[in-house]
Amino acid sequence: MKKILLHLFLAGCLILTMASPVPAAQTFTLILDWFPNVDHLPIYVARHQGYFAQEGLEIKIISPSETADALKLAATGNVDIAVSYEPQTIIAAARGLEIVTFGRLIEHPLTTLLFMKDSGIKVPKDLEGKKIGYTVPGLMDILLAAFAKLNNIEHYTAVNVGFSIVQSLTAKKVDAVMGPFKTYETVEMAHRGYAVGYFELEKWGIPDYDELIFVTSLKTMKKNHAALVAFKNSIDRAIAYVRKNPASALKYYFEEVPEADRKTESDAFKLTLPYYAHHQNLDPQRWQRFADFAVRYGLIEKAVDVKKILWAADGSHTF
Repeated sequence: MKKILLHLFLAGCLILTMASPVPAAQTFTLILDWFPNVDHLPIYVARHQGYFAQEGLEIKIISPSETADALKLAATGNVDIAVSYEPQTIIAAARGLEIVTFGRLIEHPLTTLLFMKDSGIKVPKDLEGKKIGYTVPGLMDILLAAFAKLNNIEHYTAVNVGFSIVQSLTAKKVDAVMGPFKTYETVEMAHRGYAVGYFELEKWGIPDYDELIFVTSLKTMKKNHAALVAFKNSIDRAIAYVRKNPASALKYYFEEVPEADRKTESDAFKLTLPYYAHHQNLDPQRWQRFADFAVRYGLIEKAVDVKKILWAADGSHTF
């Protein structure tokens, strides 16, 4: 009798287990700052390796139509997460956008002021009177203005070139472009047979900063706190995997982004690998240094207390 009851009990447990629905994954939309490229590789590795799924997340990755779209869409809640830039986030905060930075992807500047090597440009002052392109309106044009002020460039013409960096330079529509990455566009130009030079911003007066970060709206942060922690943990885990297994990580990226230019992206990946964030902690002192610089050199009109836009390492905040 005891055996019969035991079998009945176990059968009942099995039926209940089979009847219980598997919790659906929480779906989030993530918008990139640019078209997919190896800067974003850890995101695709996290998806490919199932790190998001293991945290109960489904991440839908989309590309922006315009270079300035991502931050705006995240701030308004039209997407859940955006890949953005530290300077852009500080500028947005100064303008009153309620935006929260909760993680990071690239931990040092990659942005350069790029020019053709045969242009005669050797030092920033050689840009005097030149036509200078920029990539992201509301960010790179403002960084250009600060760079010009720091390096005594009094007259220049700024031109929005958007995604058309290579075309604008090679067709001589502009003399230089603010915004290309030293780990990507330099490789692309070399593969097309063009020799380029560039000024690294942090070597010409711009403070060190987190190049690519993850941002969300205040509303999304409050509503989905645990899920955002899970997302951040998945990215951290993915970056650790990428560092340990770079060849496999690149292979998985190409499986996720089959349209990618394999030669350009492979070479760019080698240059980008050291810049992936070593941890997800956001340094308030480092961020405040950039925010104070932004006020001093006119990137923003009013001071920003960065603690109000940063998610602290312990998950706390002062929003």
